[in-house]
Amino acid sequence: MELSAFLLLALLTGLLLLLARGHPKTYGRLPPGPHPLPFLGNLLQMDRSGLLKSFLRFREKYGDVFTVYLGPRPVVMLCGLKAIREALVDQAETFSGRGKIAIVEPVFQGYGVVFANGERWKTLRRFSLATMRDFGMGKRSVEERIQEEAQCLVEELWKTQGALQDPTLFFHSMTANIICSIVFGKRFGYRDPEFLRLLDLFYQSFMLISSFSSQVFELFHRFLKYFPGTHRQVYKNLQEISRFIDRIVEKHRETLDPSSPQDFIDAYLIRMDKEKADPRSEFHQRNLIYTALSLFFAGTETTSTTLRYGFLLLLKYPHIKERIHKEIDQVIGPHRLPSLDDRAKMPYTDAVIHEIQRFGDLIPIGLPHMVTRDTSFRGYIIPKGTEVFPILHSALNDPHYFEKPEVFNPDRFLDANGALKKNEAFIPFSIGKRICLGEGIARMELFLFFIIILQNFSVASPMAPEDIDLTPQENGVGKLPPVYQISFLARREC
Repeated sequence: MELSAFLLLALLTGLLLLLARGHPKTYGRLPPGPHPLPFLGNLLQMDRSGLLKSFLRFREKYGDVFTVYLGPRPVVMLCGLKAIREALVDQAETFSGRGKIAIVEPVFQGYGVVFANGERWKTLRRFSLATMRDFGMGKRSVEERIQEEAQCLVEELWKTQGALQDPTLFFHSMTANIICSIVFGKRFGYRDPEFLRLLDLFYQSFMLISSFSSQVFELFHRFLKYFPGTHRQVYKNLQEISRFIDRIVEKHRETLDPSSPQDFIDAYLIRMDKEKADPRSEFHQRNLIYTALSLFFAGTETTSTTLRYGFLLLLKYPHIKERIHKEIDQVIGPHRLPSLDDRAKMPYTDAVIHEIQRFGDLIPIGLPHMVTRDTSFRGYIIPKGTEVFPILHSALNDPHYFEKPEVFNPDRFLDANGALKKNEAFIPFSIGKRICLGEGIARMELFLFFIIILQNFSVASPMAPEDIDLTPQENGVGKLPPVYQISFLARREC
C-alpha cells in the first residue's frame, strides 16, 4: 500500500477516535511541547522531510528538553550535549532503559543485548563485553584480524584494475567478516553466495528501517501493522538472518569442545549448559540468536556506512585525501603494514576520521532510551516507562562546540601544534550505560581500514568534486550516504 494511503487511513481513523478518546492521557508533569491531537499526536505539526527536522524545529520553540507525541505515546526529546549528559551520565541508571523501535520490535521483542531491559540487559551486556574481549576486542588479536581482512580487501580492489565500483559490497564484506570471526569463529569469501545474500539483507533492512515510511510506521505502528508495508519486509529479512544464525549455532553444538571455546557462540553455549537447570537464566537460545543478530547487524552496518561516507568525502575534498597520503608516506611508507601504534603519529588522519564520524552523523536521533523509574529531570516529572530520544545530531552539530558544523573540516580536531584535540561533544557512539557495545572495535576498524586502503590506493570519481552531492539517501533511524561510483587506483605495483 502506498504511503499516502497509510497516512489517509491514519487520519481517518484518528478522526473517528477523536470523540471516543478525548485528549491524550497526561503523563506526569512532562516537559512542554507542541499540543497533541487524540490518536494523531503531533503528526500534523511534523515536517514532511522526516522526524529529525521536526524535532529540531520544535527545539527552537521549546528548548533543549521537550515532549513530542508520536501518535498516542509521549516521547521526551533531549537536545544538546548538556541535556544528554545530564540524563545519560548524571542519571545513568534511571535513563538506562531501552525504548522500542516499532519496525524491529516484532523481531526482537525485548530479547538480545541491544533491545533487552533490566537484569536481562545487564547480564547479556556483561557477558558480551567480557566474551568479545576474550576473543579479541581490545587486544592485539583483533588488530591482527583487521589487518588480515584489510589485506583481503586490497587484493579484491587490485582485481578491479581501477574500474568504477560501487564500494558498498566491499566495505560490507570487510566489516562483516570482523564480526563473523569473533561471533562465528570464521570469515567468508567475498563471493560466497550465502554471505552475499546475508549482506544484502542487512543493507536493505538498514535502508528500510531508516526510510520515511518507517518513520510514519513509528507513529502509527499499532494501526499500520495490519497493512502491507516496509515493516513486513524488514520482519521477513531479519527472520531470514535469524535462521542463518540458528543454523550456525546448531553446527557449533555439534563441534563444541567445552574446554576450548573458539568464539562468542561457543562461550555462550557453554554458559547455557552451566545454567540449564536455572529457570530464570537469561542464557537460552532466543537471547543467543538475537544477541548475535544485534552484534552482527550493528557491527556491519555502522562501520561500513561510515567508510562509505568517508570515501565519498575524500572524493569531494581531494586536498584532504592528498594530506592523508602524505602522512601515510611519511609515517608508514609503501610496504610496512600499518598498526594501531601508528595512530599517535598520524594526528591529521585521525582528525579526518573523527570529522567523518561527526559529519556523517550516522544515528542522528540516537537509539531510544526509557526511564526505569519515575524521575525528576530539570523540574519536570517523567514517569517510569516513558521513552527518551537523545538527539545525537544536536551534539555533533552544536555550533558552541563545532564552529560552522555544516562544513566538513578535519582541522577542528587539531590543536595549534597539530596534535589531535578532544571535543566533549563528539559522541557518535552515544554516552552512558547504553554506549555502543562495539565502540572499541569500531574505532580500530575505521583507523586500520582507512589507512591500509589509502596506503595502497588513491581514489577518483568520474564527477568533478564540486558536483558530488552529499545529500543522504535516507535519514531516519540511520543516515545513509547516497549511492556513488569510485575508482581505486593502485599507488604501487601489486
